Amino acid sequence: MKKIVIAIDGFSGCGKSSTAKQVAKKLGYTYIDSGAMYRAATLHFIRKFTELTNPKDIRRALDSMEITFHQNESNDHQDTYLNGLNVEKKIRSMEVSEKVSEISKIKEVRHELVAQQQRLGKHKGVVMDGRDIGTVVFPEAELKVFMTADTKIRAERRQKELLEKGELVELDKIIHNLEERDRIDSSRSESPLKKADDAIEIDTSLLEFEAQIDQITALAKKIIEEKP
Repeated sequence: MKKIVIAIDGFSGCGKSSTAKQVAKKLGYTYIDSGAMYRAATLHFIRKFTELTNPKDIRRALDSMEITFHQNESNDHQDTYLNGLNVEKKIRSMEVSEKVSEISKIKEVRHELVAQQQRLGKHKGVVMDGRDIGTVVFPEAELKVFMTADTKIRAERRQKELLEKGELVELDKIIHNLEERDRIDSSRSESPLKKADDAIEIDTSLLEFEAQIDQITALAKKIIEEKP
């Protein structure tokens, strides 16, 4: 069976990662969490006290950074590793959330991670989610999806996610963080968040999780069947 690339873009808190993971599982594809890569890079920059206005400092940080993914056999989850250490929980913290957009807009960071992502998807059969997958990383992807959702609903989802990890954060703070990230991500000069012209938009505000998975999987199977 022919394999394709599935690019899922959209705003934070729309369920991109959770949906992408399950779509990949249903199709037997590899899931690549580009958001986790940027979060890991952010954590690395924080730990290295990287001066964001110093190109040499940025280069040093990037040269000492290795991001990999490993399957967690205990919960069937793909964990993110930074320089050999599991940082899955740490990259989801508010400390990282508050800085990830600022670091993600740095040209050198984006070039480094986009190159890594393109290598991972070279042989197709991948599902990748992020903010510029369909526009920059895989502009030739056979299926592009752009996910949106109401800001308050996105904030409630993120609050629940943080609570499950033992971090209690006020809803207003999360809403502010999401709005600020949306503003930075959409207005940055380097690979801004935007819907690709040929992307299919899905509003997940009132859509059940299983319905999101089924909708995207059905779209993918149709394209796979029609692929010469």
